[in-house]
Amino acid sequence: MWKEFKKFAMRGNVIDLAIAVVLGAAFTAIVNSLVNDIFMPLLGIIIGGVDFSNLKASVLGVDVLYGNFIQQIVSFILIAFALFLIVKIINRLQREKEVEEAAAPTPTKEEQLLSEIRDLLKDRSI
Repeated sequence: MWKEFKKFAMRGNVIDLAIAVVLGAAFTAIVNSLVNDIFMPLLGIIIGGVDFSNLKASVLGVDVLYGNFIQQIVSFILIAFALFLIVKIINRLQREKEVEEAAAPTPTKEEQLLSEIRDLLKDRSI
């Protein structure tokens, strides 16, 4: 049973998934910092420093913190926008890389042989 578990745990997919989870956690910290430290203060300046998290209503003696809900919606939209921008930049960089790779295709072996034959025939005719 130990060998079977070891074989399962050391498969490439499990290790790839573990790495993805760790990188995802680190990436979450980056996105949260982008939203909390850059976007939210700018949004605060734009909307006049309104903080939704303090909004509440009292219903039958119970506080309903609807402002917190609004704040989370705003955070979600900003996080989604930040991820959109990051993915857009990554896609642009990948397209530029693909264009560079496609710009200089290497000739196939057949093309190389044909070029050599052409050059040899050209040299003979001189």
